[in-house]
This record gives sequence, structure tokens and C-alpha cells, in this order.
Amino acid sequence: MKNDAFVIGVDYGTDSVRSVIVVANNGTEIASALFYYPRWRDGLYCDPSINQFRQHPADYVEGLEQSIKECLNKSGVASNKVRAISIDTTGSTPIAVDKSGTPLSMLPGFEKNPNAMFVLWKDHTAVKEAASINEHAKKITPNYLQFVGGVYSSEWFWAKLLHILKEDKAVQQHCYSWVEHCDWIPFLLTGGNDIAKMKRSVCSAGHKALWAEEFGGLPPDHFFSSLDPLLKGFTEKLFIKTYTADQPAGYLSKEWAQRLGLSTDVIVGVGAFDAHMGAVGGQIEPYYLSKVMGTSTCDILVAPVEEVKGKLVKGICGQVPGSVIPGMMGMEAGQSAFGDAYAWFRNILSWPLQNILSNSKSVEATIAQKIKEETISAIIPALSKEAAKIPLTLDNELAVDWFNGRRTPDANQLLKGAATGLNLGTDAPRMFRAIAESTCFGAKAIVDRFKEEGITVKGLIGLGGVAKKSPFIMQMMSDILNAPIRIHKSEQTCAMGASMFAATAAGIYEKVEDAMHAMGQGFDTEYFPAKQNVDVYAKRFEKYKRLGNFILNANEENV
Repeated sequence: MKNDAFVIGVDYGTDSVRSVIVVANNGTEIASALFYYPRWRDGLYCDPSINQFRQHPADYVEGLEQSIKECLNKSGVASNKVRAISIDTTGSTPIAVDKSGTPLSMLPGFEKNPNAMFVLWKDHTAVKEAASINEHAKKITPNYLQFVGGVYSSEWFWAKLLHILKEDKAVQQHCYSWVEHCDWIPFLLTGGNDIAKMKRSVCSAGHKALWAEEFGGLPPDHFFSSLDPLLKGFTEKLFIKTYTADQPAGYLSKEWAQRLGLSTDVIVGVGAFDAHMGAVGGQIEPYYLSKVMGTSTCDILVAPVEEVKGKLVKGICGQVPGSVIPGMMGMEAGQSAFGDAYAWFRNILSWPLQNILSNSKSVEATIAQKIKEETISAIIPALSKEAAKIPLTLDNELAVDWFNGRRTPDANQLLKGAATGLNLGTDAPRMFRAIAESTCFGAKAIVDRFKEEGITVKGLIGLGGVAKKSPFIMQMMSDILNAPIRIHKSEQTCAMGASMFAATAAGIYEKVEDAMHAMGQGFDTEYFPAKQNVDVYAKRFEKYKRLGNFILNANEENV
């Protein structure tokens, strides 16, 4: 292997895209660059009151070009030394496209139409459509939901497509096909102009679009057309074959080579979702749950296919051979709100700063802004410090973490968060402690479901911002799970995972496990359960489940 081979990993997150350039033989990060989506930052095309979250493809395209160019400029790496680029994205984040594969929002007349844009993973406008898919599937044989945990989510491919088609006649008339973000970016980079030739990821197809080898691809047209006539004929416009992320999608097109200052010899890898590539960047091992902890969580477990063959785990986000590592079964779960739950509480506490101090005529604007920014950024660290001092008892305040619905186990985006046991002595640190604890209980519910379904969980691998920045929450999670948690060294495991797949797609490594071994940065922290807390948390977890069941039953009565 040549020491001067470089690869680029591109990680599309909820708020921004990050590119890293990495030495292919040892994983050393040479440079990175971050680009915040300007339209998203300004709140365009979103309506949180109805859980509508849309992103314009122009944010993605601008971010792709600017982050890679900045990365290359910082690194000083010669353009002919870059061998490959691979990307990961959030998901399920699909969009309506025409026959050429162009997103409708990049065409005249649709530029400002949210329904012609990418429907972000956290968009829950398709709750009714997901419910109709779940009811419909019960009447059909075979069970087309068997490989996605038996429950279809409003966050996923078909529910979002049906919602958009029902919501917007103009989009309905011009939508030729429906494409995941992780499939569209490689198609864009390779100069694709025929949607039929797009290489679709097994990761997105299997976990979100009901694709399975056992079905010979997607469920047949009659499954969808009998659900709603608007879906008639769509399977023919989609795909049969899928690809693992260690495969090339093609070569960098002449246009994009010129835009980026690279060669047309650069290989572009097949895309995948962020947590799946992040699990590889975080050096996942069989039967260890890789937990990417950010605004939400995405939990990934891999196991040799032959060892879990025939086991179907109820209520998770799918089990797909090759969706993480080729030859391994990839199993996905997650929590709809994790860091978002903490941010929600921070925003409540900072309301006076945002709405009173900012409007005060007695405080100079620049001073007010500085005070506001410094105070808001200090809220969660200060709350964590004080919450850690609160003695653990059975009767502490208790919360349920469904502030953005429940992803797993058993997806239900209609559910709401809750808190109980409050009194006049309940202060901000106590409330924060209850919210943090609830997110850890949500993590335990996922681990318990795997175990109940016969899947071993040996321990956790913590990735992402919360894992790196919050010892308080990580220690609490270790105590609640009664299991060790290893924290990966890399600050950017998703982008690093993408670079590992890029190196494999380029043929630098024969398989992604080899890239992971050679390029992985290892672990820098490990948390172990404090024995004195384990029993108390176990009893509080039972109270959490009872409160959750109460909320669930109340929700069903109101539906």
C-alpha cells in the first residue's frame, strides 16, 4: 500500500455537512471542514408545530462543494493523490425526482415548495400514512414488515412518499421516482442523468423501503396499489438490485472533478446512512451495540448472518444483511429524541434571555447578545454538574423520553414525553436529571428488546457529541444498563467511517474490516457500572415502564 494515498469521507448531519481528508493506510485525519446549511439555519421550509422538517438540495450541493474544497485547501494534498470519496447521510431523508434523477425543487416552479424538497429523517408529517401501512400489512401475506421489526414508521420511505403524493398534486404529477439522500449524492457526483441507473444502497433500501432478498426486491406493486392507488406503478420506477457501501458507485464526473479540483479517476463509493458508517468508524464488533448519540440516537448491532439466521427482532428499525458490514447482519434501533430532549429543556430555561433580555432597551444590544450566548451555552454543563450531586433515590422525579415520539422499540411517533413526582422543591437540576435519566432508560428499553428476542448484547460503544462531552450521562447510562460503555477516540466517527468505505471501494483494502482495523483510532474512555446504583436504577426503570404504559394507554384512548 502506498503511504501517499488519501480518501475523503463526507458526513451529512441534521444541521451541517462535514468533510474529512484521511491518510488511507493509517486513518490519520489531515484536515476537516464544516458547512452549516444556510436555508436550514434560517428555518426555511420547516414548521415545527406540525413536525414538518424539510431541507433544500441546494444546501447539500453547496455544502458538498465548499466543505471538500476547504478541506483540500487546508490539507495541501495534491489532487492526484485523492483516490476515493464516500458519503453518509441522515435517513430516511427522501425526495421526489424526475426521470433524470433531478430533485423537483431544483426545477422551475418548485424552488420554494417544501413538498419538493428532502423530507428530513425527523419529519413526522406522515404519521397517518404510517398507520395505514401498518394496518394494511396485517391483511397481506407474506408479512412485508417482518424485516423492519413488524412496525412501519412515519420517519421512513413509503410513508413519506404517500404523504407527499396526497398532500401536493403538483408534486404528485411531476414525481417520477423517490430517492434517498444517501443515494442521490453519489449519483450527483458521478454525473448521473438516468434514475434507472442509480445505484441504491442496501442500507437505505432494507431498513426503510422494505427491500429484502426474500421478497425478490421490494414488495410487489399490488401491496402498494391496494394500500392507495396513488402508489400504483411506483415499484417499477424504483429498483430491484441494491449495493453494499464497499462497492463503487462510479467515477467522479468531469463537472464535479472541475468543481472540486480533483481527477476523474477518483472513485465515488455507494452511500449509506450516517449511523451505519459511523458504527464502522467507531470500530464496531459483533454483539456490541454502537450508539451514535446526538440530537437523536441511532443504535447499530452487527452479528454473523449464520448466527442470527431465522431470528426476527420485533419493534426495531430493521435487520438487513450487509447494511453495515458485508457478510454481517446489520440491526438498527434508536431513540427519536436524545440531545434534542436536553436542548428542549435548555430552551425553556433560556426563554427570558431570548425574549426579554434581547428586547430590553436598558441593555446595549451587543452586550445583551454576548450575555445571552455565553449563558445559553453554559446551561447544560452547569445542569449536569449540579444534577450529578443529587442523591439517587427511588422517589426522585421521573420522566419518559418520548418528546419526539418513540422510534424503538415499537415505533409510535404520536407518543409524548412526560414527567411525574414534581413538587415545589423540584428545581432545574432535578428536572434535568430526570430528563437525562429518561433517555438512558430509553436506551435500556432497546437493549432489553434485543435480549428478549435472543440477541446477545455484550456492551456498548458510545459515539457522537453526547458520548464525548457528558461523563455524567455516560456514567448514568452504564449504571442503568449495568454494562460497560467504551467511548471512541474519534470526534467524527461517521466521516471516518465514510473514509474507510471510500478506501475499500477504491481497492486499497480488500474488505471494510481491514480498513476498520488499519484506520481506526481506538478508544479513550470506558465507563463501568457503579454497583451501588444498579439496583436502585433497576427499580426506577420499572417505574419508568409503568409511567410509559400509562401514557401509551392514554394516547390510544385519545386516538
